Amino acid sequence: MRPDTPAAHATEAERLLRTAERYPEDQEALFLQAAAHLELAGERARATALYDTLLSSSALSNPHLIRSLKAANLWEYGHEAEARAIIEGVRAARPAEASPWEIIAETLESHDELELSETVATEAATLLAPESSPGDLPHPTRSLLTTRHRIRRMLALPHDHWDTLADALHPAEVPLDELHDPKRLWSLGSSDPAELQAEITRLRSELGSYRTALSRPFPVAVLHWPEAELDELLASYPELESEYPTYRAHLTDIEASLRELSAAGTPNLGIVPATVPSYEAFAASESTSPANASLLPQYATTLAARGRAMEWPPARGAECWCGSGRTYGECHGAD
Repeated sequence: MRPDTPAAHATEAERLLRTAERYPEDQEALFLQAAAHLELAGERARATALYDTLLSSSALSNPHLIRSLKAANLWEYGHEAEARAIIEGVRAARPAEASPWEIIAETLESHDELELSETVATEAATLLAPESSPGDLPHPTRSLLTTRHRIRRMLALPHDHWDTLADALHPAEVPLDELHDPKRLWSLGSSDPAELQAEITRLRSELGSYRTALSRPFPVAVLHWPEAELDELLASYPELESEYPTYRAHLTDIEASLRELSAAGTPNLGIVPATVPSYEAFAASESTSPANASLLPQYATTLAARGRAMEWPPARGAECWCGSGRTYGECHGAD
């Protein structure tokens, strides 16, 4: 269960910081999660300090994301001028990832800068989803287009190409135009049970979208042992053969488990590659034996928290997660 009180968020942040000390190679992902929990705990100055620590490093995978998060945090506790300066710097850099753009657009939106927010979102859409781009866009870009749709709906702007695309990519039963209707909350004052039930349905759909977005750093992950690693694991710990009878069965179980979770409505599924040395180190840190099968889900969760999970299913045309070299559609993604 995720933390839901400021004290619980502070405790979770401390746990992540301790984990970062044990795994310095994953400091970026762990610090970002810790900073998010500190913000939710109301410790925004400490969160800013974590962002600054990361930005002082020369080996960041996404410095623009960290800058945009820092700007959003600064603005929330009274440092508007500094936040605006950072936002302009990120815009000038024109990052090739959608997440920094979306964070900036949402920050401006939350502070009633709707016109500028729409301008930023359109700059990003032009860069990341030109009209010639395929419809199968990465999740962060789809999320950005949804955010842009909401902002433009509040500004009463007519649909354009990207709004139409956002509608087409929206998976919920409630269409985006209805979900993003600025007047929809007025119906909450109605005494008509049918109208109230309709609004509950809309809000549940919106809540589901937010939950999916918030769950992105915490994927439901399944372990994948490459064949050589699985052979070494079972040679060292034969007690685990009941978990992994054969390599082929292991691959089949991964795909079947993920499809079952997806069919049940579980969002943000992922696969984490496992190695025997990493698993043994994790078991030692937990003061238990690697032969303990109950440790495997905890190991998967820890790897995912360290940013090691790959999204499932892979994008159209991408290589299969199993490492066969074939595309996912030709391999485990085949019907």
